Amino acid sequence: MSLPPLRDATDADSEPLAALVAASFSEYPGCLFDWSEFPELRQPASHFARKGGRLWVAAGDGGRIVGSIGVAPVPEQDAVELTKLYVDPQFRGAGLAQALFARTLAFAQERSSAEMMLWSDTRFARGHRFYEKLGFRRWPGERYLADISATWEYHFRKPLADAQP
Repeated sequence: MSLPPLRDATDADSEPLAALVAASFSEYPGCLFDWSEFPELRQPASHFARKGGRLWVAAGDGGRIVGSIGVAPVPEQDAVELTKLYVDPQFRGAGLAQALFARTLAFAQERSSAEMMLWSDTRFARGHRFYEKLGFRRWPGERYLADISATWEYHFRKPLADAQP
């Protein structure tokens, strides 16, 4: 299977990106999508640009968004935070997530960031295995979001001194 092309997200990607996120959430019991909890998806490219970050998407047939990843600097920690990593089930295991991750790694390295970090819903076990394969380690502690899904998240970090995708 050939991978769909990656490109910078635009604000026009709002609805298809939200559809990807909602579909990903629907794979997990009790994990619900509600627009009110994701205002950044109304203007996704502008949101990441305001934070000094980037958002990339992979567009499949007909322009349907089949993958996404975002990254933004966390200057007070000399780090970047990875967010919005979602891949359509049809493309899982095909290298799309790795290709998306490579974009965020390049972003971090261009800024000479010391590490990458992310937060992930405790239910997303498959994603956690992927992050660990990339060299992320689960950090002590969890956070509760008090959202409609009653989400608890794990914190993951990856030092970048010897970063390899």
